[in-house]
Amino acid sequence: MLKKLLRAGLFVLLAMSWLPAQAHSHHAAQNAHADLAAIGVAALPPEARDTLRAIKQGGPFAYPRDGVVFGNFERVLPKHQRGYYHEYTVKTPGSRNRGARRIISGEPREYYYTSDHYKTFKRIQE
Repeated sequence: MLKKLLRAGLFVLLAMSWLPAQAHSHHAAQNAHADLAAIGVAALPPEARDTLRAIKQGGPFAYPRDGVVFGNFERVLPKHQRGYYHEYTVKTPGSRNRGARRIISGEPREYYYTSDHYKTFKRIQE
């Protein structure tokens, strides 16, 4: 009987120590979205507006890697399963390569702009 009570007590202690951490991490993931700055479509550079328009129309896109899965390895955007986000290049005038600017799309109609290659993001408000 004492063994059963000790096991039950141990289970309750483990459950109690685990739940707040899980609740906190879930809460933090939900708030990650709220912590991001916002930018209106009109405030985006013209090239970003062009990219956003192409995303909504399903293309055509300027670069072969446009539309690939964005892994969110930096963990700046809200956490979602792999495949939720896709990235698209925003042309940078004068750049000989893809440059640092991107739009990241989520589902449905969720868009983020980065001008510094994933270091910071702004949620695009339409």
